[in-house]
Amino acid sequence: MLEQTQTAARLQTARLVIADDHELSRTGLRGMLASEEGLEIVGEATTGREAVVLCRRLRPHLVLMDLRMPELDGLAATRAIKQDCPATSVIIVTMQENPEYLFEALKAGAAGYLLKDSTRAEVVGAVWQVLGGEALLDAELATRLLQRLATEARRARPQGVPLTPRESEVLQLLTQGRTNRQIAEALVITTGTAKLYVERILGKLGVSDRTQAAVRAIELGLVSPVTE
Repeated sequence: MLEQTQTAARLQTARLVIADDHELSRTGLRGMLASEEGLEIVGEATTGREAVVLCRRLRPHLVLMDLRMPELDGLAATRAIKQDCPATSVIIVTMQENPEYLFEALKAGAAGYLLKDSTRAEVVGAVWQVLGGEALLDAELATRLLQRLATEARRARPQGVPLTPRESEVLQLLTQGRTNRQIAEALVITTGTAKLYVERILGKLGVSDRTQAAVRAIELGLVSPVTE
């Protein structure tokens, strides 16, 4: 899995919460993840409000969040979780790839999405991908969604985020959907150095993953609009 060994070592055990009002869906996700070394399911929620309360108490590293939930839907619950627990990543679990829902999920703070018919390998891979700080959306879809966000975002003066010139270059490339390896090639640095720059940027922007780093950068006017 993507940087699984390094991620497991850094986090010791990554704590997960599953939020879905259907027992069958929760059982399926639990069965896919429970035996994965380095992951621990610390809680399950049947409503969006319960998911928010669980996250406030347990501070998990990642939440698998159903989009359609009682009391609070998945988008509202994600917003609340990201406000109270900004270090917690959220993966939206949905029945279909609806660009409107995905766009709203990005604005709410999600790292990406999984389809409910995903295989175990896809679910486990996505979890480690997000825990490793990588983007979960494919580059083409991410570009379209971020272009729309840039169009809708209010024009604002760049905020006072203390980025170095090199970090600004890395952030611009990250927003274009570049991987660490592609960033390294573009800037003629090592992949490890690119990864360190990305980690610093996530910390300075106060986000948990590179998808939200791109969203935040656009909202703050730190990068030029994404282009095709």
